[in-house]
Amino acid sequence: MAKEEPGVSEVAVRSLQSPEVRFDKMGLQHLDQVLDIEVHSFPTPWPRQTFEFEIFYNDLAEYIVALVGAKVCGYGGMWMVLDDAHITNVAVHPVHRSQGIGRRLMLELMRRAVARGARRMTLEVRPSNHPARHLYKDLGFEERGVRPKYYQDNNEDAIIMWKDDLRSVRA
Repeated sequence: MAKEEPGVSEVAVRSLQSPEVRFDKMGLQHLDQVLDIEVHSFPTPWPRQTFEFEIFYNDLAEYIVALVGAKVCGYGGMWMVLDDAHITNVAVHPVHRSQGIGRRLMLELMRRAVARGARRMTLEVRPSNHPARHLYKDLGFEERGVRPKYYQDNNEDAIIMWKDDLRSVRA
C-alpha cells in the first residue's frame, strides 16, 4: 500500500482517480442505493414512493444512474416540458465525489435532453452549494433569478440557472 504524501488531502487523492462510469436508466433494482445517496446528500431526502412515481408513471421524467461496476455512485433526473429540460435532482455519493462523476451525470442528462428535443435546460440550486454552482457555471449555465425561501428545511432561497443552447454540449 502506497503512503500518501504529507499534506495531500483525501479529496485531492480521490480527484486523481477516474473510475469507469457507465449510465443506465434508473430502475427498481437501483432504488435502495439511490435512497442511500439521497440520505447522504439532502436534508430532506425524497422517499421511495416519489422515485417510484417518477420512474414508472411520470411520462415527462427521465432518471438515470451512474454506475461504477454494479454500484450506483450517483444519479440524476429531469422533466421534459416542451423544448425545455428541468433538472429535478443530481447527487453523487460522498465516497465518489471530486472524481468528475457529477459533471459526467450532467453531460449525460444534457445529451439525453437534446435527444428528446430539448433546446434549453434549467435547474435550481442552493446559494450555499458552491461546488454545484461552480459546476453548473462551468457547463454554461447562467444565474437568472431567485425563488425566495424555496428549500423547506431552512427556507434558503434557490438560484434559478439556465443553459440556453443545449446543442452546444460537447464531451
